[in-house]
Amino acid sequence: MTTANVFSSKGDAAYAELRARILRGDLPPGSRLAQHELASTLGMSLTPLREAIRRLSSEGLIDLDTHRDARVAAMNATEARQLFEVRLSLDPTAAGLAAEHRTEADLAALRGAADRLLPVTRAWGEDALDAHRAFHRALYVASHNDVLVRMLDDLWDKGDRYRRLGLDLPPGDQPRTRDHREHHELVELITARDSTGAAELMRTHIERSLTAAAITALEHRRHEQADPGTGSTR
Repeated sequence: MTTANVFSSKGDAAYAELRARILRGDLPPGSRLAQHELASTLGMSLTPLREAIRRLSSEGLIDLDTHRDARVAAMNATEARQLFEVRLSLDPTAAGLAAEHRTEADLAALRGAADRLLPVTRAWGEDALDAHRAFHRALYVASHNDVLVRMLDDLWDKGDRYRRLGLDLPPGDQPRTRDHREHHELVELITARDSTGAAELMRTHIERSLTAAAITALEHRRHEQADPGTGSTR
């Protein structure tokens, strides 16, 4: 029992660390996982590491072949669009429920998260993404629907790789200024208990998100790879 608990604990630690590295892009899409090296770096045996790899494979973040080789799953426009489509449905629902069910404590958390927002650009990088996520999670929590919060947490995690791809695209100033303003408008609508307005604004917000930009870039890349003759001639 003790040994199993130790492996489970180490497996959880390996899972959390590998997942974070994949989502941050420290382990690039398509890269082979050097399992012995990773186990050594994490200070554990191969057993808990392989447990973590199996869990991440079930989530679609790692590809396993018949020889037990493991690679970080490639990013693709199809997955990005599927994640985007589900968020486009669930995020407005969360915003509408937040407007209906928010408490004063929820509003304080939302306002605090809004005050910490940074422009989501390459210049601000991870700090901006962390602040952006904190705001959206405060909004999700204000919905007081635990099932919805768990689903959106999972979607946010899986979308992080695509969000970072969007971060690397040239954004221009206007979209980021608008994005920042929309967060504060969402707080105002939720404060006013305007569930319809909050849901509508959230839908527009998602439609113009970093993931949407990443989908466009991935689909363009896929078309170029399918037909190399259509590459840029500028």
